[in-house]
Amino acid sequence: MKPFSRILLALTAVLALANIAHADDAGPALKAKYQTLTDKLQHNAFNQPVYLESVQTSSNLKGDVYAVVDQPFATFASAVNKPENWCDILILHLNIKYCRAGSSATDLLVYSGRKIEQPLKDAYKLQFAWHSDASSADYSKVSLQAGAGPMGTKDYHIVLESVPVDASHTFIHLSYAYGFGVSARLAMQTYLSTVGSDKEGFTEVDGKPVGGVRGLVERNTMRYYLAIAAYLKYPTSPEKRDAWWFDATEHYPDQLHEVEKDDYMTMKRNEYKRQQSAPDA
Repeated sequence: MKPFSRILLALTAVLALANIAHADDAGPALKAKYQTLTDKLQHNAFNQPVYLESVQTSSNLKGDVYAVVDQPFATFASAVNKPENWCDILILHLNIKYCRAGSSATDLLVYSGRKIEQPLKDAYKLQFAWHSDASSADYSKVSLQAGAGPMGTKDYHIVLESVPVDASHTFIHLSYAYGFGVSARLAMQTYLSTVGSDKEGFTEVDGKPVGGVRGLVERNTMRYYLAIAAYLKYPTSPEKRDAWWFDATEHYPDQLHEVEKDDYMTMKRNEYKRQQSAPDA
């Protein structure tokens, strides 16, 4: 074996061991997080075992949902560890117009647009890289990353990790984050001062729900969490998934109501049908 090949093989082994070590640490850390959140999961404004938090910096937005789902860990982990299933999850979101595996099974071609029906040529194309970062008998982690997004946003990260709680329940952590520059900041300020001026988030500060861009990331994080829950409930029925997702969002009308149910169902029925073909078809 040539020296370079031996070095490359050694580096690969070191990286593999590092990933295993990280997964070994991450599982217990997530279980410890579950213990610290027990009271908040039992007593909250959602009236279900869900806890949401968010962070806003000068160039980044991040939302985190922690929840207990009524699924055995093995069932949950198996469902979310298949990249093709993520297109059925993502398409439930109002702004996702299309999702399909690209040239690689772990590359997802995603189009993001408005909350109404529109042709793909009017939507923004994102290329997500899907990764299974950890998969064991008691810890799972998958992630999706995209470099560039609409209106100057960038560095999109969706991370989902999970651990078993008991034989029939799983504790999950969903993180949704992206960065933004000057152009994206201006675009968001325009949206929030016009059509989004009355929108709010879930976290309360000084007795009032947060608004602005922090409220924006909280709303979208919650929508993606509910999309995961909808897929788990109806993995083989797009129509039932759509109806369940919409009804679930309507439990929080001040934050998540955007369109009427008939309009949403028609839009998603057509988008799901389009999703079965290549985007230029």
